[in-house]
Amino acid sequence: TILAQQHYNTIAAVFSGFPINVALLSRFKTPKEQAAILEGLKTGKVDLVVGTHKLLAASIKFKDLGLLIVDEEQRFGVGHKEQIKNLKRSVDVLTLSATPIPRTLHMSMTGIRDMSVIETPPSQRYPVQTYVMEYAENVAREAIRKEIGRGGQVYFVYNHVRTMEYFVDYLRELVPEARIAYAHGQMSERVLEKTMLDFMDRQYDVLLCSTIIESGLDISNVNTILIYDADKMGLSQLYQLRGRVGRGVRLGYAYLFFKRDKAISEIAEKRLVAIRELTQFGSGFRIAMRDLEIRGAGNLLGPEQSGHMEAVGYDLYCKIVEGALREARGEKPKREIDTVMELPLAASIPHEYIRRENERLSMYKRIAHISSQ
Repeated sequence: TILAQQHYNTIAAVFSGFPINVALLSRFKTPKEQAAILEGLKTGKVDLVVGTHKLLAASIKFKDLGLLIVDEEQRFGVGHKEQIKNLKRSVDVLTLSATPIPRTLHMSMTGIRDMSVIETPPSQRYPVQTYVMEYAENVAREAIRKEIGRGGQVYFVYNHVRTMEYFVDYLRELVPEARIAYAHGQMSERVLEKTMLDFMDRQYDVLLCSTIIESGLDISNVNTILIYDADKMGLSQLYQLRGRVGRGVRLGYAYLFFKRDKAISEIAEKRLVAIRELTQFGSGFRIAMRDLEIRGAGNLLGPEQSGHMEAVGYDLYCKIVEGALREARGEKPKREIDTVMELPLAASIPHEYIRRENERLSMYKRIAHISSQ
């Protein structure tokens, strides 16, 4: 909802000099305002509407829908994507994501979806300095004080809603001079909206929050983020959270903390290593590739997604069919060796070696199809 508001503000400013009626449909609108917008969509008075997944509801009627743009595609569930598929028959669909999920990436790698990659960052942007470490009070305190000292603001991601109020008190004792607010998705709409607007208006120095901020929020004055229990989060989630800082001309800092003296799983360790290594601009594609390696293409399957060849990718579909045929014929299952390669380097084709993105993708495809020893 907050991201939709930001998109609306940007789009409304861009089209302000044109005869285009732009509207926003979100939970922050009153029922009367929502009804007026829905009527405008039905009659064609609204030319461009910005909103949450609520726009995909079957009850919403458009006079002549021609283009659907889905931002932060990785945040949409299977049910929402089924609704998008139904629209695809008559509507052009453009999906955007800095970190596509393995299933989406696999569909692009197999050619089912066309893909374009934007690697050029905006001017005067610097890669975010990333630190992965055990949680230490002195590090957290100094990171917050350093950012406030240069006139900036801080995100502190604490994804435990139940104990968030207690953690606010802890932070206020840790950094008494900081003005601290908190926000999470279970707050009332009006309180959440006011808190976020006050933070954007620089009335607070630190925002203690859940992962509600991960999807596309753009506040250029926030240039330090601290993430508590980072080992419990997914790779693309960490990448998205880190991307909330360093969005202006100032250098951004990201501190990824895990609990002291706590054993973390092998997969969690791989995620933290990946996020620490992949800091350069345009890392979203490489993050998605690493996520595919860590989670495996097999994660594309699940009871709620089964039975759709296009949804799982053609190559994987063929592999499933081959296995089913072997089982039906009574043949022994083909033995597969699960190989784990741990290399002290980024296992991707360097941009300097193959400059054209489509050629690099083609090479990844050829490597993926290697079957001989």
